[in-house]
Amino acid sequence: MDPLSGHNAVSRALKLDACERADLGEQYRQLTGRKVLIFLVLILAITFLAGVAVTLGSAEIGIMDVYSSILARFFPGDFHSTAFTDMIVWDLRLHRVLMSIVAGMGLGAAGAVMQGILKNPLASPFTLGISSAASFGAALAIILGAGIVAGSWLVIGNAFIFALLSAFAVYGLAKYKGISSETMILAGIAIMYLFSALTSLLQYAGKSEQVHEVVFWMMGSLGRSSWETVGMVITILVICLPYLIIKSWDLNALGAGDETAQSLGVNVERTRVIYMMTASLITASIICFTGTIGFIDLVSPHITRMAIGGDHRFLLPGSALVGALLLLGADTLARVIMAPVILPVGIMTSFLGVPFFVYLFLRRMRTYW
Repeated sequence: MDPLSGHNAVSRALKLDACERADLGEQYRQLTGRKVLIFLVLILAITFLAGVAVTLGSAEIGIMDVYSSILARFFPGDFHSTAFTDMIVWDLRLHRVLMSIVAGMGLGAAGAVMQGILKNPLASPFTLGISSAASFGAALAIILGAGIVAGSWLVIGNAFIFALLSAFAVYGLAKYKGISSETMILAGIAIMYLFSALTSLLQYAGKSEQVHEVVFWMMGSLGRSSWETVGMVITILVICLPYLIIKSWDLNALGAGDETAQSLGVNVERTRVIYMMTASLITASIICFTGTIGFIDLVSPHITRMAIGGDHRFLLPGSALVGALLLLGADTLARVIMAPVILPVGIMTSFLGVPFFVYLFLRRMRTYW
């Protein structure tokens, strides 16, 4: 064989390989740019819908008045607002809108985390019994007046504590048989039915007014929001979400299987526990103030996967943004669909979630999971 021709063949192969790498790099940049564009669209949609949501109510104010009131608070020399508009925006409506945004972000991200560590499209923090445990804690406070925290924080404190207790109970049961996606799901289902039975027992023994209050709490509502509660939820998200996103490579590795993740240096058991506890903390800090709000944690990750794929570096913030948009939209509908009556937002999220899951069922979920 001619050495020169062999050298030319190697050169052509190297050039082709370099071209393929360049094409792959260009495709990756295009996909990343598309994901960033989707994030920007979601942020703009949330901002616009938030402005519209603040205008809704018995006192009519325009969307530009809302933005002027918000900007005037931070830039008083450049923007101006009236005392009436400031009272409506800051004292009555804006904290509810912000609670819907941050609660949706937390539930969406927590749902994506649970689906990632359990490798189950129907997994969510509520699958592990967190919602049932929080409902039991609230029912215990409402019907029996029993709890660790006294005063106006009795129901909230009970819901938060029992939600976290359910997460530790799931961990303890799963640890006994070995931490895996199957044992965590089975333990979560057991805990869920246990607390559901205990809540039903309390409702059976309670008075009609108490049972009505428990049922209303379990429907989920953003009407109990305040600037204090919004600040607490934001604090939890600021602590937890950056950590989840930074460690998202571990979630990507878990998606390839436990053995593959271990070969890549991921401590599978510890990673599952840390992610489960972090997602449980986020969920508990939200539902203790809002009550049970279903489907946001299930639907948001699915929508995000269909739009940008399953890379958790983008899936986690994307699910948070989609969850914020969905919960804000659901609460806005709940406020206007039967105005002046405000429906519990949990009812609206269920109405929005069921058609989507029927759609997923018809698609057979074969293209993105």
